[in-house]
Amino acid sequence: MDIQTIVKQVMEELQKEGQIKNSPIVKEPAETKESKGRNINYEKSSQVGVEQPANREEIERVQSITPARIGIGHTGTRMKTKNYLEFRIDHAAAQDAVFKDVSEDLLKELKLPVLFSKSETMDQYLMDLDSGRQLNETSRKWAADNLPKNKQVQIIVSHGLSSTGVEANIRDLLPALVQGLKSKNITIGDPVFIKRSRVWIQDDLASIVNCDCVISLIGERPGLATAKSISAYLIYQPNEDTVEADRTVISNIHEGGVPPVEAGAHLADLIEVILKHKASGVELAQLK
Repeated sequence: MDIQTIVKQVMEELQKEGQIKNSPIVKEPAETKESKGRNINYEKSSQVGVEQPANREEIERVQSITPARIGIGHTGTRMKTKNYLEFRIDHAAAQDAVFKDVSEDLLKELKLPVLFSKSETMDQYLMDLDSGRQLNETSRKWAADNLPKNKQVQIIVSHGLSSTGVEANIRDLLPALVQGLKSKNITIGDPVFIKRSRVWIQDDLASIVNCDCVISLIGERPGLATAKSISAYLIYQPNEDTVEADRTVISNIHEGGVPPVEAGAHLADLIEVILKHKASGVELAQLK
């Protein structure tokens, strides 16, 4: 069941119970400290739901700094109806983020060539990790024939586990990253989008284009606080002996975490450091 259906059901149930008179999702409310980073565009219950709390001020303080469901109270052995329905909407948003594709219009707008991993379906991608770690033969041949070689940096954009995260952030993140690298006179290959790919596919593409550093901008696994987050994984000259500790990662890139424009500038600085020290991951951390 997609999020639009869930939202409709929630509105109907809340109206039946008299908790709302009109649909609260007429427009997206202004982002506040309490709502920043949340998935959905209606005002959630921010009031203290605990009956006769020992320290109301402390509950309100904690509610103001986290999107977690804290101090919402309960009815008998379960959470209150409104909180439960909000939970269902967040869960639906998380499912949508995983199973929906990044829009073709966005990829055309950013002029990103589309490559494919060996995962032929979303089910295969989710169940067979290795299938998302290598390009299929058609994409390998296209990359070998068309992508610039011997550049310092290769950029990969990937759906990962959140198309919502990519669509919410990449318009700001990618240009900021490219601009930052160009200002440092760092050479860049053509950025690409790889469907149904995992982080390790960067090793495969790096072996084709012979770059020094490859960075993957990939949708993060969605949670119930946000489905709009992406991460950046960076590695210096990956090879067949590369392990996870060789990668540097910057997570939580979204408006409620590290803003995408700020992240782009920071990643350009980080790549400059990686190229200078010719290292990434744990080795880079030990050098700094």
